Amino acid sequence: MRIVHLFHSLPIALFAALGAAPAGAGELLLDHVDGYTLDRAGKLQRFEAMLVADGKVVATGSHAGLARRAGKADVVDGGGHVLLPGLIDAHGHVMGLGEMKIRADLTASTSLDDALARVRAFATAHPDDAWVIGRGWNQVVWKLGRFPTAHELDRAVADRPAWLHRVDGHAAWANAAALRIAGITRDTPDPPGGRIERDAEGNPNGVFVDAAMALVERHVPAPTEAEAARMLDAALAEMASVGLTGVHDPGIDAGTYALYRRYADEHKLTTRIYAMIGDVGADFDAIAKDGPLSGYGDGFLDVRAVKLYADGALGSRGAALLAPYSDDRANSGLLFHPPADITAMIDKAVGRGYQVGVHAIGDRANREVLDAFASVYAKHPDARGLRNRIEHAQVVAPADIPRFKSLDLVASMQPTHATSDMNMAEDRVGRERLRGAYAWRTFLKQGTRIAGGSDFPVESANPFFGLYSAITRQDHDGHPPHGWHAEQAMTRIEALRAFTLDAAWAGHAEDAVGTLEPGKRADFILVDRDYFKVAPSEIWKTRVLQTWVSGRRVYAADAPAAPPAARP
Repeated sequence: MRIVHLFHSLPIALFAALGAAPAGAGELLLDHVDGYTLDRAGKLQRFEAMLVADGKVVATGSHAGLARRAGKADVVDGGGHVLLPGLIDAHGHVMGLGEMKIRADLTASTSLDDALARVRAFATAHPDDAWVIGRGWNQVVWKLGRFPTAHELDRAVADRPAWLHRVDGHAAWANAAALRIAGITRDTPDPPGGRIERDAEGNPNGVFVDAAMALVERHVPAPTEAEAARMLDAALAEMASVGLTGVHDPGIDAGTYALYRRYADEHKLTTRIYAMIGDVGADFDAIAKDGPLSGYGDGFLDVRAVKLYADGALGSRGAALLAPYSDDRANSGLLFHPPADITAMIDKAVGRGYQVGVHAIGDRANREVLDAFASVYAKHPDARGLRNRIEHAQVVAPADIPRFKSLDLVASMQPTHATSDMNMAEDRVGRERLRGAYAWRTFLKQGTRIAGGSDFPVESANPFFGLYSAITRQDHDGHPPHGWHAEQAMTRIEALRAFTLDAAWAGHAEDAVGTLEPGKRADFILVDRDYFKVAPSEIWKTRVLQTWVSGRRVYAADAPAAPPAARP
Protein backbone atom coordinates (compact mmCIF):
# COMPACT_ATOMS: atom_id res chain seq x y z
CA MET A 1 0.00 0.00 0.00
CA ARG A 2 1.40 3.39 -1.02
CA ILE A 3 0.38 6.42 1.07
CA VAL A 4 0.50 9.81 -0.62
CA HIS A 5 0.28 13.00 1.45
CA LEU A 6 -1.05 15.39 -1.17
CA PHE A 7 -0.80 18.52 0.89
CA HIS A 8 2.68 18.18 2.29
CA SER A 9 5.94 18.39 0.36
CA LEU A 10 5.07 15.95 -2.40
CA PRO A 11 7.75 15.35 -5.04
CA ILE A 12 6.73 16.54 -8.49
CA ALA A 13 7.66 13.13 -9.90
CA LEU A 14 5.08 11.47 -7.67
CA PHE A 15 2.41 13.95 -8.73
CA ALA A 16 3.22 13.10 -12.33
CA ALA A 17 3.01 9.40 -11.58
CA LEU A 18 -0.43 9.79 -10.03
CA GLY A 19 -1.63 11.99 -12.85
CA ALA A 20 -0.35 9.61 -15.48
CA ALA A 21 -2.04 6.57 -14.03
CA PRO A 22 -4.68 5.44 -16.51
CA ALA A 23 -8.26 5.16 -15.33
CA GLY A 24 -8.85 1.66 -14.11
CA ALA A 25 -5.25 1.01 -13.10
CA GLY A 26 -5.95 -0.32 -9.59
CA GLU A 27 -7.75 1.09 -6.60
CA LEU A 28 -7.39 4.42 -4.86
CA LEU A 29 -8.50 5.41 -1.36
CA LEU A 30 -9.04 9.12 -0.78
CA ASP A 31 -8.65 9.29 2.98
CA HIS A 32 -8.82 11.96 5.68
CA VAL A 33 -11.14 14.24 3.73
CA ASP A 34 -14.12 16.29 4.78
CA GLY A 35 -16.32 15.01 2.01
CA TYR A 36 -19.73 16.18 0.82
CA THR A 37 -21.99 14.92 -1.91
CA LEU A 38 -25.65 15.02 -2.76
CA ASP A 39 -27.42 11.74 -3.30
CA ARG A 40 -29.81 11.03 -6.15
CA ALA A 41 -32.65 12.59 -4.17
CA GLY A 42 -30.64 15.77 -3.60
CA LYS A 43 -29.98 15.13 0.10
CA LEU A 44 -26.58 16.07 1.49
CA GLN A 45 -24.29 13.21 2.54
CA ARG A 46 -20.95 13.47 4.38
CA PHE A 47 -17.98 11.14 4.46
CA GLU A 48 -14.37 10.85 5.62
CA ALA A 49 -13.01 8.64 2.85
CA MET A 50 -13.81 7.50 -0.68
CA LEU A 51 -12.75 4.28 -2.39
CA VAL A 52 -12.24 4.43 -6.16
CA ALA A 53 -11.62 1.62 -8.65
CA ASP A 54 -11.52 1.67 -12.45
CA GLY A 55 -12.17 5.39 -12.36
CA LYS A 56 -15.48 5.00 -10.50
CA VAL A 57 -16.65 5.43 -6.93
CA VAL A 58 -16.84 2.14 -5.06
CA ALA A 59 -17.97 3.58 -1.74
CA THR A 60 -17.88 6.60 0.54
CA GLY A 61 -17.84 6.31 4.29
CA SER A 62 -15.74 6.47 7.43
CA HIS A 63 -11.97 6.35 7.61
CA ALA A 64 -12.03 3.12 9.60
CA GLY A 65 -14.64 1.39 7.48
CA LEU A 66 -13.02 2.06 4.12
CA ALA A 67 -9.47 1.51 5.37
CA ARG A 68 -10.48 -2.09 6.07
CA ARG A 69 -11.79 -2.43 2.52
CA ALA A 70 -8.87 -0.69 0.82
CA GLY A 71 -6.68 -3.77 0.47
CA LYS A 72 -3.76 -2.91 -1.79
CA ALA A 73 -5.24 0.39 -2.91
CA ASP A 74 -3.00 3.42 -3.09
CA VAL A 75 -4.00 5.68 -0.20
CA VAL A 76 -4.18 9.41 -0.94
CA ASP A 77 -4.14 11.44 2.26
CA GLY A 78 -6.39 14.44 1.72
CA GLY A 79 -5.01 16.26 4.74
CA GLY A 80 -8.47 17.03 6.10
CA HIS A 81 -9.41 19.19 3.14
CA VAL A 82 -12.94 19.50 1.82
CA LEU A 83 -13.84 17.18 -1.05
CA LEU A 84 -16.79 18.01 -3.31
CA PRO A 85 -18.21 16.45 -6.47
CA GLY A 86 -16.69 17.87 -9.63
CA LEU A 87 -18.65 20.92 -10.73
CA ILE A 88 -20.46 21.09 -14.07
CA ASP A 89 -21.04 24.30 -15.99
CA ALA A 90 -24.25 23.81 -17.96
CA HIS A 91 -23.57 26.72 -20.32
CA GLY A 92 -19.98 27.66 -21.16
CA HIS A 93 -18.37 28.45 -24.52
CA VAL A 94 -15.17 26.42 -24.44
CA MET A 95 -13.48 27.82 -27.54
CA GLY A 96 -14.54 31.32 -26.60
CA LEU A 97 -12.81 30.87 -23.24
CA GLY A 98 -9.68 29.70 -25.00
CA GLU A 99 -9.83 32.57 -27.47
CA MET A 100 -9.83 35.04 -24.58
CA LYS A 101 -6.47 33.64 -23.57
CA ILE A 102 -4.81 34.46 -26.90
CA ARG A 103 -6.74 37.55 -28.06
CA ALA A 104 -7.18 41.08 -26.73
CA ASP A 105 -9.01 40.78 -23.42
CA LEU A 106 -11.01 43.86 -22.43
CA THR A 107 -13.02 42.36 -19.57
CA ALA A 108 -11.13 44.31 -16.93
CA SER A 109 -11.32 47.65 -18.76
CA THR A 110 -12.91 50.34 -16.62
CA SER A 111 -13.32 53.11 -19.19
CA LEU A 112 -13.20 53.76 -22.90
CA ASP A 113 -9.67 55.15 -22.60
CA ASP A 114 -8.58 52.10 -20.61
CA ALA A 115 -10.02 49.79 -23.28
CA LEU A 116 -8.28 51.70 -26.05
CA ALA A 117 -4.98 51.45 -24.18
CA ARG A 118 -5.40 47.68 -23.88
CA VAL A 119 -6.21 47.34 -27.58
CA ARG A 120 -3.22 49.49 -28.50
CA ALA A 121 -0.91 47.41 -26.30
CA PHE A 122 -2.19 44.15 -27.79
CA ALA A 123 -1.82 45.44 -31.35
CA THR A 124 1.74 46.56 -30.63
CA ALA A 125 2.60 43.17 -29.12
CA HIS A 126 1.12 41.30 -32.12
CA PRO A 127 2.32 43.23 -35.19
CA ASP A 128 1.92 40.23 -37.50
CA ASP A 129 -1.77 39.64 -36.79
CA ALA A 130 -3.79 40.53 -39.88
CA TRP A 131 -6.73 41.55 -37.68
CA VAL A 132 -6.76 42.75 -34.08
CA ILE A 133 -9.41 40.56 -32.47
CA GLY A 134 -10.68 40.68 -28.91
CA ARG A 135 -13.60 40.67 -26.53
CA GLY A 136 -14.91 41.90 -23.23
CA TRP A 137 -15.85 45.60 -23.54
CA ASN A 138 -18.90 46.87 -21.69
CA GLN A 139 -20.07 50.43 -22.17
CA VAL A 140 -22.28 50.14 -19.08
CA VAL A 141 -19.28 49.53 -16.82
CA TRP A 142 -17.50 52.41 -18.56
CA LYS A 143 -20.52 54.62 -17.74
CA LEU A 144 -20.26 55.87 -21.30
CA GLY A 145 -23.99 56.25 -21.83
CA ARG A 146 -23.66 55.10 -25.46
CA PHE A 147 -21.85 52.63 -27.65
CA PRO A 148 -18.21 53.33 -28.62
CA THR A 149 -17.44 54.31 -32.21
CA ALA A 150 -15.16 53.26 -35.04
CA HIS A 151 -13.51 56.67 -34.92
CA GLU A 152 -12.56 56.09 -31.29
CA LEU A 153 -11.21 52.62 -32.02
CA ASP A 154 -9.06 54.10 -34.78
CA ARG A 155 -7.17 55.94 -32.05
CA ALA A 156 -5.91 52.56 -30.81
CA VAL A 157 -5.37 50.76 -34.12
CA ALA A 158 -5.77 52.22 -37.60
CA ASP A 159 -3.21 50.33 -39.69
CA ARG A 160 -5.35 47.15 -39.95
CA PRO A 161 -8.86 46.00 -39.16
CA ALA A 162 -9.97 45.58 -35.54
CA TRP A 163 -13.00 43.61 -34.37
CA LEU A 164 -13.92 43.44 -30.70
CA HIS A 165 -16.91 41.58 -29.27
CA ARG A 166 -18.90 43.06 -26.42
CA VAL A 167 -18.70 41.09 -23.16
CA ASP A 168 -22.01 39.32 -23.88
CA GLY A 169 -21.02 38.35 -27.44
CA HIS A 170 -24.16 40.00 -28.83
CA ALA A 171 -22.55 43.14 -30.22
CA ALA A 172 -19.16 43.92 -31.75
CA TRP A 173 -17.09 47.03 -32.35
CA ALA A 174 -15.20 47.64 -35.59
CA ASN A 175 -12.69 50.25 -36.66
CA ALA A 176 -12.76 52.10 -39.99
CA ALA A 177 -10.49 49.54 -41.69
CA ALA A 178 -12.88 46.72 -40.80
CA LEU A 179 -15.84 48.74 -42.10
CA ARG A 180 -14.04 49.30 -45.40
CA ILE A 181 -13.13 45.62 -45.82
CA ALA A 182 -16.73 44.59 -45.11
CA GLY A 183 -18.10 47.24 -47.47
CA ILE A 184 -20.35 48.77 -44.82
CA THR A 185 -21.86 52.13 -45.82
CA ARG A 186 -24.89 54.17 -44.87
CA ASP A 187 -26.79 52.27 -47.58
CA THR A 188 -26.14 48.89 -45.94
CA PRO A 189 -29.50 47.73 -44.55
CA ASP A 190 -30.01 46.14 -41.15
CA PRO A 191 -30.30 42.37 -41.63
CA PRO A 192 -33.20 40.44 -40.09
CA GLY A 193 -32.46 39.90 -36.40
CA GLY A 194 -29.67 42.47 -36.37
CA ARG A 195 -28.98 46.19 -36.11
CA ILE A 196 -26.21 48.46 -37.36
CA GLU A 197 -25.74 51.29 -34.89
CA ARG A 198 -25.66 54.64 -36.72
CA ASP A 199 -24.83 58.27 -36.01
CA ALA A 200 -27.28 61.16 -36.32
CA GLU A 201 -26.72 61.29 -40.09
CA GLY A 202 -27.42 57.58 -40.55
CA ASN A 203 -23.81 56.54 -41.06
CA PRO A 204 -22.63 53.27 -39.45
CA ASN A 205 -20.81 54.17 -36.26
CA GLY A 206 -18.84 50.94 -35.85
CA VAL A 207 -21.07 48.80 -33.58
CA PHE A 208 -23.06 45.85 -34.88
CA VAL A 209 -25.74 44.10 -32.82
CA ASP A 210 -26.62 40.38 -33.08
CA ALA A 211 -27.23 39.19 -36.66
CA ALA A 212 -25.59 42.35 -38.05
CA MET A 213 -22.24 41.11 -36.73
CA ALA A 214 -22.14 38.58 -39.58
CA LEU A 215 -21.69 41.43 -42.05
CA VAL A 216 -18.16 41.91 -40.72
CA GLU A 217 -17.40 38.48 -39.27
CA ARG A 218 -17.55 36.77 -42.65
CA HIS A 219 -14.37 38.71 -43.47
CA VAL A 220 -12.50 37.86 -40.25
CA PRO A 221 -9.94 35.09 -40.77
CA ALA A 222 -10.89 31.82 -39.08
CA PRO A 223 -8.39 30.46 -36.53
CA THR A 224 -5.81 28.12 -37.96
CA GLU A 225 -5.75 24.52 -36.74
CA ALA A 226 -2.79 25.37 -34.53
CA GLU A 227 -4.59 28.40 -33.07
CA ALA A 228 -7.71 26.36 -32.41
CA ALA A 229 -5.67 23.74 -30.58
CA ARG A 230 -4.01 26.47 -28.50
CA MET A 231 -7.44 27.82 -27.61
CA LEU A 232 -8.71 24.40 -26.55
CA ASP A 233 -5.58 23.68 -24.53
CA ALA A 234 -5.94 27.01 -22.74
CA ALA A 235 -9.63 26.43 -22.04
CA LEU A 236 -9.06 22.92 -20.67
CA ALA A 237 -6.34 24.20 -18.37
CA GLU A 238 -8.55 27.02 -17.11
CA MET A 239 -11.56 24.77 -16.50
CA ALA A 240 -9.51 22.22 -14.58
CA SER A 241 -7.98 24.95 -12.44
CA VAL A 242 -11.38 26.16 -11.23
CA GLY A 243 -12.82 22.70 -10.55
CA LEU A 244 -14.94 22.14 -13.66
CA THR A 245 -15.07 18.45 -14.50
CA GLY A 246 -17.89 18.93 -17.01
CA VAL A 247 -19.20 21.62 -19.33
CA HIS A 248 -22.13 21.97 -21.69
CA ASP A 249 -20.79 23.85 -24.72
CA PRO A 250 -23.63 25.60 -26.58
CA GLY A 251 -23.17 26.18 -30.29
CA ILE A 252 -20.24 24.29 -31.81
CA ASP A 253 -19.53 24.13 -35.53
CA ALA A 254 -18.15 21.29 -37.65
CA GLY A 255 -14.55 22.37 -37.15
CA THR A 256 -14.88 22.40 -33.38
CA TYR A 257 -16.63 19.01 -33.51
CA ALA A 258 -13.67 17.55 -35.39
CA LEU A 259 -11.22 19.08 -32.91
CA TYR A 260 -13.12 17.69 -29.91
CA ARG A 261 -13.24 14.22 -31.45
CA ARG A 262 -9.51 14.35 -32.13
CA TYR A 263 -8.77 15.36 -28.55
CA ALA A 264 -11.07 12.61 -27.28
CA ASP A 265 -9.31 10.07 -29.51
CA GLU A 266 -5.94 11.24 -28.24
CA HIS A 267 -7.15 11.18 -24.59
CA LYS A 268 -6.41 14.89 -24.22
CA LEU A 269 -9.76 16.05 -22.83
CA THR A 270 -9.56 16.77 -19.11
CA THR A 271 -13.09 18.15 -18.77
CA ARG A 272 -16.13 16.25 -20.02
CA ILE A 273 -17.75 18.16 -22.89
CA TYR A 274 -21.46 17.95 -23.65
CA ALA A 275 -21.50 19.77 -26.97
CA MET A 276 -24.53 21.40 -28.57
CA ILE A 277 -24.46 21.83 -32.34
CA GLY A 278 -25.01 25.42 -33.44
CA ASP A 279 -28.27 25.68 -35.41
CA VAL A 280 -29.76 23.04 -37.73
CA GLY A 281 -28.07 24.01 -40.98
CA ALA A 282 -25.20 22.47 -42.89
CA ASP A 283 -23.03 21.81 -39.81
CA PHE A 284 -25.90 19.99 -38.12
CA ASP A 285 -26.54 17.91 -41.23
CA ALA A 286 -22.86 16.93 -41.39
CA ILE A 287 -22.41 16.20 -37.68
CA ALA A 288 -25.77 14.48 -37.22
CA LYS A 289 -25.58 12.15 -40.20
CA ASP A 290 -24.88 9.20 -37.88
CA GLY A 291 -27.15 10.38 -35.08
CA PRO A 292 -26.39 11.62 -31.54
CA LEU A 293 -22.98 10.83 -30.08
CA SER A 294 -23.02 9.64 -26.46
CA GLY A 295 -20.21 8.63 -24.13
CA TYR A 296 -17.49 8.97 -26.74
CA GLY A 297 -13.85 8.76 -25.63
CA ASP A 298 -14.56 6.99 -22.33
CA GLY A 299 -17.37 9.38 -21.52
CA PHE A 300 -15.50 12.60 -22.26
CA LEU A 301 -17.55 13.74 -25.27
CA ASP A 302 -21.27 13.83 -25.98
CA VAL A 303 -22.84 15.53 -29.00
CA ARG A 304 -26.56 14.99 -28.63
CA ALA A 305 -28.01 18.49 -28.45
CA VAL A 306 -28.63 21.55 -30.62
CA LYS A 307 -28.32 25.23 -29.65
CA LEU A 308 -30.66 27.79 -31.24
CA TYR A 309 -31.03 31.54 -30.74
CA ALA A 310 -34.30 33.38 -30.26
CA ASP A 311 -32.96 36.85 -29.40
CA GLY A 312 -29.97 38.87 -28.27
CA ALA A 313 -28.85 40.24 -24.90
CA LEU A 314 -30.11 42.78 -22.42
CA GLY A 315 -26.90 44.83 -22.21
CA SER A 316 -26.89 45.59 -25.95
CA ARG A 317 -30.71 45.99 -26.00
CA GLY A 318 -31.05 43.06 -28.36
CA ALA A 319 -33.17 40.92 -26.03
CA ALA A 320 -36.70 40.71 -27.48
CA LEU A 321 -39.25 42.28 -25.12
CA LEU A 322 -43.04 42.30 -25.09
CA ALA A 323 -42.96 46.08 -24.53
CA PRO A 324 -40.28 48.67 -25.35
CA TYR A 325 -37.14 49.07 -23.26
CA SER A 326 -37.70 51.35 -20.32
CA ASP A 327 -34.59 53.32 -21.28
CA ASP A 328 -35.17 53.21 -25.07
CA ARG A 329 -38.85 53.61 -25.87
CA ALA A 330 -38.31 53.18 -29.62
CA ASN A 331 -36.74 49.74 -29.18
CA SER A 332 -38.24 46.37 -28.19
CA GLY A 333 -35.19 44.28 -29.09
CA LEU A 334 -34.68 41.71 -31.82
CA LEU A 335 -36.12 38.31 -32.58
CA PHE A 336 -33.60 36.28 -34.55
CA HIS A 337 -36.27 34.29 -36.39
CA PRO A 338 -39.99 34.50 -37.11
CA PRO A 339 -41.94 32.21 -34.74
CA ALA A 340 -42.73 29.71 -37.50
CA ASP A 341 -39.02 29.35 -38.28
CA ILE A 342 -37.93 28.67 -34.70
CA THR A 343 -40.70 26.08 -34.44
CA ALA A 344 -39.47 24.39 -37.62
CA MET A 345 -35.89 24.36 -36.34
CA ILE A 346 -36.88 22.74 -33.06
CA ASP A 347 -39.00 20.25 -35.01
CA LYS A 348 -36.04 19.28 -37.21
CA ALA A 349 -33.71 18.74 -34.26
CA VAL A 350 -36.06 16.72 -32.06
CA GLY A 351 -37.16 14.73 -35.07
CA ARG A 352 -33.57 13.49 -35.32
CA GLY A 353 -33.45 12.68 -31.61
CA TYR A 354 -31.50 15.76 -30.45
CA GLN A 355 -32.18 17.72 -27.30
CA VAL A 356 -32.74 21.42 -28.01
CA GLY A 357 -31.54 24.38 -25.96
CA VAL A 358 -32.81 27.77 -27.11
CA HIS A 359 -31.18 31.04 -26.09
CA ALA A 360 -33.98 33.31 -24.87
CA ILE A 361 -33.36 36.35 -22.69
CA GLY A 362 -36.26 38.74 -23.20
CA ASP A 363 -39.84 38.04 -22.16
CA ARG A 364 -41.06 38.07 -25.77
CA ALA A 365 -38.35 35.63 -26.84
CA ASN A 366 -39.15 33.31 -23.94
CA ARG A 367 -42.85 33.35 -24.81
CA GLU A 368 -42.16 32.61 -28.47
CA VAL A 369 -39.92 29.68 -27.52
CA LEU A 370 -42.48 28.31 -25.07
CA ASP A 371 -45.10 28.50 -27.81
CA ALA A 372 -42.73 26.75 -30.21
CA PHE A 373 -42.07 23.86 -27.84
CA ALA A 374 -45.79 23.47 -27.20
CA SER A 375 -46.42 23.28 -30.94
CA VAL A 376 -43.63 20.76 -31.52
CA TYR A 377 -44.77 18.57 -28.63
CA ALA A 378 -48.21 18.33 -30.19
CA LYS A 379 -46.49 16.67 -33.15
CA HIS A 380 -43.73 14.83 -31.24
CA PRO A 381 -45.07 13.95 -27.76
CA ASP A 382 -42.00 11.83 -27.03
CA ALA A 383 -39.77 14.90 -27.50
CA ARG A 384 -40.52 15.89 -23.90
CA GLY A 385 -38.18 13.09 -22.86
CA LEU A 386 -35.25 14.83 -24.54
CA ARG A 387 -35.07 17.25 -21.56
CA ASN A 388 -35.24 20.31 -23.77
CA ARG A 389 -34.01 23.57 -22.33
CA ILE A 390 -34.31 27.30 -22.46
CA GLU A 391 -30.87 28.82 -22.12
CA HIS A 392 -30.79 31.88 -19.83
CA ALA A 393 -34.58 32.27 -19.24
CA GLN A 394 -33.53 35.67 -18.00
CA VAL A 395 -36.57 37.93 -18.23
CA VAL A 396 -39.80 35.91 -18.27
CA ALA A 397 -43.35 37.18 -17.94
CA PRO A 398 -44.56 35.82 -14.56
CA ALA A 399 -47.54 34.19 -16.27
CA ASP A 400 -45.16 32.23 -18.50
CA ILE A 401 -42.98 30.75 -15.75
CA PRO A 402 -45.41 27.87 -14.96
CA ARG A 403 -45.18 26.80 -18.60
CA PHE A 404 -41.59 25.66 -18.02
CA LYS A 405 -43.01 23.05 -15.66
CA SER A 406 -45.97 22.04 -17.80
CA LEU A 407 -43.68 21.63 -20.82
CA ASP A 408 -41.01 19.71 -18.85
CA LEU A 409 -38.34 22.24 -19.79
CA VAL A 410 -35.01 22.73 -18.02
CA ALA A 411 -34.20 26.31 -17.04
CA SER A 412 -30.50 26.62 -17.93
CA MET A 413 -29.59 29.74 -15.93
CA GLN A 414 -26.41 31.56 -14.99
CA PRO A 415 -26.41 33.09 -11.50
CA THR A 416 -23.59 35.56 -12.18
CA HIS A 417 -25.72 37.20 -14.87
CA ALA A 418 -27.93 38.60 -12.13
CA THR A 419 -25.07 40.15 -10.19
CA SER A 420 -23.42 41.45 -13.36
CA ASP A 421 -26.66 42.84 -14.79
CA MET A 422 -28.02 44.45 -11.63
CA ASN A 423 -26.22 47.68 -12.58
CA MET A 424 -28.47 48.09 -15.62
CA ALA A 425 -31.33 45.54 -15.59
CA GLU A 426 -33.89 47.80 -13.91
CA ASP A 427 -32.95 50.64 -16.27
CA ARG A 428 -33.57 48.32 -19.21
CA VAL A 429 -36.87 46.70 -18.18
CA GLY A 430 -38.25 48.58 -15.16
CA ARG A 431 -39.16 47.23 -11.73
CA GLU A 432 -42.41 45.53 -12.78
CA ARG A 433 -40.77 43.25 -15.35
CA LEU A 434 -38.06 42.35 -12.86
CA ARG A 435 -40.62 40.25 -11.00
CA GLY A 436 -40.03 37.55 -13.61
CA ALA A 437 -36.32 38.22 -14.10
CA TYR A 438 -33.50 36.07 -12.67
CA ALA A 439 -36.33 34.36 -10.78
CA TRP A 440 -34.55 31.27 -9.46
CA ARG A 441 -36.70 30.79 -6.37
CA THR A 442 -39.88 30.98 -8.43
CA PHE A 443 -38.62 28.29 -10.80
CA LEU A 444 -37.43 26.04 -7.99
CA LYS A 445 -40.65 26.40 -6.02
CA GLN A 446 -42.67 25.01 -8.93
CA GLY A 447 -40.27 22.06 -9.34
CA THR A 448 -38.38 23.21 -12.44
CA ARG A 449 -34.79 22.02 -12.57
CA ILE A 450 -32.18 24.76 -12.85
CA ALA A 451 -29.00 23.74 -14.64
CA GLY A 452 -26.36 26.13 -13.30
CA GLY A 453 -23.77 27.70 -15.54
CA SER A 454 -21.77 30.83 -16.20
CA ASP A 455 -21.94 31.58 -19.95
CA PHE A 456 -18.16 31.95 -19.90
CA PRO A 457 -16.34 33.89 -21.30
CA VAL A 458 -19.21 36.35 -20.83
CA GLU A 459 -18.65 35.71 -17.12
CA SER A 460 -15.78 34.07 -15.26
CA ALA A 461 -15.49 30.30 -15.65
CA ASN A 462 -15.01 29.98 -11.87
CA PRO A 463 -18.10 28.10 -10.63
CA PHE A 464 -17.61 29.37 -7.09
CA PHE A 465 -18.48 32.83 -8.41
CA GLY A 466 -21.77 31.35 -9.60
CA LEU A 467 -22.42 29.55 -6.32
CA TYR A 468 -21.77 32.78 -4.44
CA SER A 469 -24.08 34.81 -6.69
CA ALA A 470 -26.83 32.19 -6.41
CA ILE A 471 -26.73 32.30 -2.60
CA THR A 472 -26.11 36.00 -1.92
CA ARG A 473 -27.21 37.88 -5.06
CA GLN A 474 -24.40 40.30 -4.25
CA ASP A 475 -21.25 41.44 -6.02
CA HIS A 476 -17.85 40.56 -4.58
CA ASP A 477 -17.87 43.71 -2.48
CA GLY A 478 -21.06 42.58 -0.74
CA HIS A 479 -23.39 45.00 -2.53
CA PRO A 480 -26.25 45.45 -2.13
CA PRO A 481 -26.09 44.67 1.61
CA HIS A 482 -29.05 42.27 1.69
CA GLY A 483 -28.81 41.02 -1.87
CA TRP A 484 -30.42 42.19 -5.10
CA HIS A 485 -34.02 40.93 -5.00
CA ALA A 486 -32.87 38.48 -2.35
CA GLU A 487 -36.26 36.76 -2.28
CA GLN A 488 -35.08 34.85 -5.37
CA ALA A 489 -31.83 33.55 -3.82
CA MET A 490 -30.95 29.85 -3.57
CA THR A 491 -29.82 27.90 -0.53
CA ARG A 492 -26.32 26.42 -0.51
CA ILE A 493 -27.67 22.95 -1.27
CA GLU A 494 -29.84 24.25 -4.11
CA ALA A 495 -26.92 26.12 -5.64
CA LEU A 496 -24.62 23.09 -5.41
CA ARG A 497 -27.34 20.93 -6.92
CA ALA A 498 -27.65 23.32 -9.88
CA PHE A 499 -23.93 22.92 -10.63
CA THR A 500 -23.83 19.15 -10.03
CA LEU A 501 -26.86 16.87 -10.02
CA ASP A 502 -29.21 19.01 -12.08
CA ALA A 503 -26.55 20.09 -14.55
CA ALA A 504 -25.77 16.40 -15.00
CA TRP A 505 -29.47 15.65 -15.45
CA ALA A 506 -29.77 18.37 -18.09
CA GLY A 507 -27.01 16.57 -20.00
CA HIS A 508 -28.56 13.09 -19.62
CA ALA A 509 -25.64 12.10 -17.39
CA GLU A 510 -27.12 11.78 -13.91
CA ASP A 511 -26.33 8.05 -13.85
CA ALA A 512 -22.64 8.73 -14.46
CA VAL A 513 -21.70 12.04 -12.86
CA GLY A 514 -23.03 14.84 -10.66
CA THR A 515 -22.76 13.03 -7.33
CA LEU A 516 -20.24 10.72 -5.70
CA GLU A 517 -22.51 7.71 -5.32
CA PRO A 518 -21.20 4.18 -5.86
CA GLY A 519 -20.93 3.29 -9.53
CA LYS A 520 -20.54 6.86 -10.73
CA ARG A 521 -17.38 8.28 -12.21
CA ALA A 522 -14.91 9.58 -9.66
CA ASP A 523 -15.02 13.25 -10.68
CA PHE A 524 -14.20 15.36 -7.63
CA ILE A 525 -12.34 18.38 -6.33
CA LEU A 526 -10.46 19.27 -3.15
CA VAL A 527 -10.81 22.87 -2.01
CA ASP A 528 -9.31 25.14 0.60
CA ARG A 529 -12.43 25.94 2.64
CA ASP A 530 -15.75 24.44 3.65
CA TYR A 531 -18.44 25.62 1.25
CA PHE A 532 -21.15 24.70 3.76
CA LYS A 533 -19.60 26.38 6.81
CA VAL A 534 -17.77 29.52 5.74
CA ALA A 535 -19.51 32.87 5.74
CA PRO A 536 -21.37 33.50 2.48
CA SER A 537 -18.95 36.31 1.68
CA GLU A 538 -16.11 33.75 1.58
CA ILE A 539 -17.63 31.39 -0.99
CA TRP A 540 -16.38 33.18 -4.12
CA LYS A 541 -12.85 33.14 -2.68
CA THR A 542 -12.75 29.33 -2.62
CA ARG A 543 -9.54 28.01 -4.16
CA VAL A 544 -9.42 24.65 -5.91
CA LEU A 545 -6.45 22.59 -4.74
CA GLN A 546 -6.99 19.45 -6.80
CA THR A 547 -9.25 18.41 -9.67
CA TRP A 548 -9.75 14.72 -10.46
CA VAL A 549 -11.66 13.20 -13.37
CA SER A 550 -12.39 9.46 -13.50
CA GLY A 551 -10.06 9.01 -10.54
CA ARG A 552 -7.18 10.73 -12.32
CA ARG A 553 -5.68 14.02 -11.20
CA VAL A 554 -5.89 16.63 -13.96
CA TYR A 555 -4.97 19.69 -11.88
CA ALA A 556 -3.00 20.47 -8.74
CA ALA A 557 -2.55 24.01 -7.49
CA ASP A 558 0.88 23.23 -6.03
CA ALA A 559 2.35 21.16 -8.85
CA PRO A 560 2.57 21.34 -12.63
CA ALA A 561 -0.16 19.48 -14.49
CA ALA A 562 0.77 15.98 -15.53
CA PRO A 563 0.60 15.19 -19.24
CA PRO A 564 -2.65 13.57 -20.40
CA ALA A 565 -2.56 9.82 -19.94
CA ALA A 566 -3.83 7.11 -22.23
CA ARG A 567 -7.03 5.55 -21.00
CA PRO A 568 -8.16 2.03 -21.76
